[in-house]
Amino acid sequence: MNKVVIITGASSGIGLATANYLIGKGCTVYGVSKHEYSAENFICYTCDVNNSARMAEIFEEIFVKEGRIDCLVNNAGFGIAGAIEDVKLENVDAIVATNLSAVIKLSSLIIPYLKKSGGGKIVRISSVGGIAPLPYQACYSATKAGVEIFSRALSGEVRPYNIKTTAILPGDLNTGFTSARVVDENKASVNERMRKSVKKMEKSERKGGSPIVVSKVIYKVLKKKNPPLRVSVGFIAKLETLLIRIFPTKFVRWVIRLLY
Repeated sequence: MNKVVIITGASSGIGLATANYLIGKGCTVYGVSKHEYSAENFICYTCDVNNSARMAEIFEEIFVKEGRIDCLVNNAGFGIAGAIEDVKLENVDAIVATNLSAVIKLSSLIIPYLKKSGGGKIVRISSVGGIAPLPYQACYSATKAGVEIFSRALSGEVRPYNIKTTAILPGDLNTGFTSARVVDENKASVNERMRKSVKKMEKSERKGGSPIVVSKVIYKVLKKKNPPLRVSVGFIAKLETLLIRIFPTKFVRWVIRLLY
């Protein structure tokens, strides 16, 4: 499958695993990373996804070189945790900019190239936390809920141009995402429940699966003519998605309170 794929957040975790996996399947991959990264088997541009002007240049450069772009994987993102009263306002701005605003802006930039290519896919990494929001991760959950809603709304706009959108909802994965999470805590107001909840989340993530499971799902999405709007990845994620569909919101919130 010779597809030209651009992956943001390609220097680690899901992004890096997906880049290597798709290359192994015959795809031509270009990565974008905020941190400088030297890849042996694909070009990785150093750029913050919030730098729209530079991202526009990168898309143009790739299109001119390859003559087409078949897929954009919006993967770049990070998490913040903490009681909402303690979250630093600059961190709120940063997570909304990276996890949500950049996704919207990059979609605006990539769609003209997908149209010129005769169609394509936009794959976005959301989270189960976007449909089952977690306490002490309210900002992260809000951005991921926004990613999925935006993806679903956009699907109706771009479908006539043979452009398909899919939101991927992974469960717990063992990646660098956990250690990179920003934890805001006001030392003047000790919140033991918050600490215990965050530690429990981190423990679950570190026991999670490999990001390659997400890479395989992304590959399947690329191959399908009509991929689903949403795909949950992993047994727990699929189970949580099913429970949310079956049971009342009040019951789901009660279960989450028991866990966290």
